Amino acid sequence: MKNEETKNGVSLFGQSEYLMDGDPLEEIFALNLGDFISEHLISEDLAKKISTRDKKSGIQKQLNELISIYSSQNTLSVLSIGSSNAIYTSIANTVKQMIDAVSCRIYMKKDNKMMIAGSSDDNMGDEISVNFGGKDFTIEGDITYVAMRSASGITGVIAVQTSDTINKEYLKLVISIAQLFATSMELQAQVDETKRIMEDAEVSQLQHLRAELTALIGDLCDYQQNFVEELAKAVDTKGQYKVSHSQITADVAKLICKELGLNEKTTDLIYYAAKLQNIGKITLPEKIFAENGKLSPDELKKIQNHINTGVNLLMNINFLSEVVPYVNYQTERYDGSGKPEGLKGQSIPLGSRIIAAADAFCAMTSDRPYRKALQSEEAIKIMASDSKWDPVVIDALAIQLKKQQSQKH
Repeated sequence: MKNEETKNGVSLFGQSEYLMDGDPLEEIFALNLGDFISEHLISEDLAKKISTRDKKSGIQKQLNELISIYSSQNTLSVLSIGSSNAIYTSIANTVKQMIDAVSCRIYMKKDNKMMIAGSSDDNMGDEISVNFGGKDFTIEGDITYVAMRSASGITGVIAVQTSDTINKEYLKLVISIAQLFATSMELQAQVDETKRIMEDAEVSQLQHLRAELTALIGDLCDYQQNFVEELAKAVDTKGQYKVSHSQITADVAKLICKELGLNEKTTDLIYYAAKLQNIGKITLPEKIFAENGKLSPDELKKIQNHINTGVNLLMNINFLSEVVPYVNYQTERYDGSGKPEGLKGQSIPLGSRIIAAADAFCAMTSDRPYRKALQSEEAIKIMASDSKWDPVVIDALAIQLKKQQSQKH
């Protein structure tokens, strides 16, 4: 590459004479690193050596790796899927429980008709005809229809029957599930097509298949992130928080991660774990949180067990499984006085220690029916004097809060 081009920021991969068909990502894929890496880390000499590899077999290997990662058990297992023939009923039951619906049904397109594929009960018909008019949902009486929309059009419908007008946060959650599920199915169809023709395909076809797969994977990741955001909001709605407790806790946890210098992936995992720390509450009926009087022993037990319920739910959402340890041990305490195992000190995962501190800080600095919110400085002082919290984590939070205050003045 010419020095002048380098100065102007022109990519090595946009200029290399060793590329086939002008494919700017070929050398990165050929390195078999799994993730994209910065182009400037590869020299022109290395690009030349990489490009001498067998092009077709190299791309076939990359496609096989993508297929193994994004196979049906990883893409279609959106919400606690046990087996392929139970997938639709499983999602219908999960949606019903999450949003306190009367019933939920999943319809899939077959021979240009929307036919029943799975149901939480038998309250709705086996075939429907819905006109969305370009929208993601439409409401007819007590039933809300949400479109499963992919690049090829509407492939299915989630129909939710509610006793009252569907809560907007619950509706957003159902829409995110529909988007995630539709994209998962589209990706699986592309995976199946790739497997079918990959062996006999030419290099240009293989490159096209790879581009299609990676684009769909990117869409899937976007919808996964949106699902997490909407699920956290729905949890707050179910728990009847007046403010987004989960979001505030996650933001505080992220500040701590920043001060501790944690890498991006670890920070993201802790952030999402903090957002979903109360995910178990999504499985509880709203009336439990609306009770002003004393809860029954059974209701109290359900609330106390919501962490375990949440962990079980997270374990069944494949792409969220990595946050499970952080959520599971968030109720452990640095001095060993916590639950479920009485872990102490650094035997508690760092993410769990961060979430525990962030959650306590947010609780202290928020209004409660029995007291006013504490000032940040007062909350930090109380936590710093208590052996339940990791002092390193508390110090990191205190430093970040001071930095924020100084930036305001």
